[in-house]
Amino acid sequence: MIPFGILLVLVVYLIFTRTKFEKETIKEYEAKFENWKVHAKSEEKEVQESKKELVGLVFKKNGKIDIELFDELTNDRIQKGKFNSKIRE
Repeated sequence: MIPFGILLVLVVYLIFTRTKFEKETIKEYEAKFENWKVHAKSEEKEVQESKKELVGLVFKKNGKIDIELFDELTNDRIQKGKFNSKIRE
């Protein structure tokens, strides 16, 4: 009877200590996550500035290439030759 009682007390003790440990760990990681969100917002702003923007369409018809642009600034850049071309496969 005594070994069973010791085993029961030991199991109850281990359950409570594990629960306490899990709660502390969760609080610690939530604090780290909040800290990360504060510091990561400045990096998001930099990424937003370099997003791609659709400024025109390129068509090929009868061997002739037509470019339809949506604004004048892009038209000036195309005429000055300030653009990069990329072939997607």
